[in-house]
Amino acid sequence: MKTTITYEEARTLLDTYLKTEYLRFHSKESEVIMRALAKHLGQDEDFWGIAGLLHDLDLDEIGENMQRHGIHTVELLKNADYDIPELFDAILSHVEGIEGVIHKRETDFQYILAGAESITGLITAYVILRPEKKIDGVKVKSIMKKFKSPSFAAKVSRDFIRDAAEHAGMELTEFIAISIEAMSTIADETGM
Repeated sequence: MKTTITYEEARTLLDTYLKTEYLRFHSKESEVIMRALAKHLGQDEDFWGIAGLLHDLDLDEIGENMQRHGIHTVELLKNADYDIPELFDAILSHVEGIEGVIHKRETDFQYILAGAESITGLITAYVILRPEKKIDGVKVKSIMKKFKSPSFAAKVSRDFIRDAAEHAGMELTEFIAISIEAMSTIADETGM
């Protein structure tokens, strides 16, 4: 069993299992946010980025069976001969709150992954509403305004985002700023 995973190996897994374009974009956005947060916090940028990239690896395979979300990703990774408990635990705990999911978040890394992947939904929903549909020029205050509106992107957990900022030791506005900047770096790839 391999106890580490390279970025190239992670990209191969993503290319193998995740075919839906918007899910691939979301995974890439989660990756760049996790990398940016890792850099900001002095953590392992590759490992954090890989966690962001792979956290939703199973979504094309599980369909509507969300009770399998995360669990099936870990199965896919184990079947590919990986044994990386820290990565597995983060993937399993990012779905805490889904009915039937019992894996609770415990570490800062786990909280940050859940928040980083959640903030992509809020930012993307805001960008889609803009006339030019581009992330360029998006302001933190605009995202904060939408953050405070529970009906906007209602499925995006504000608690996950707030918890992530807290566990990263930063203000919510700083967490949002880092996320916007990170997503901007791949705007050409994602069409934003």
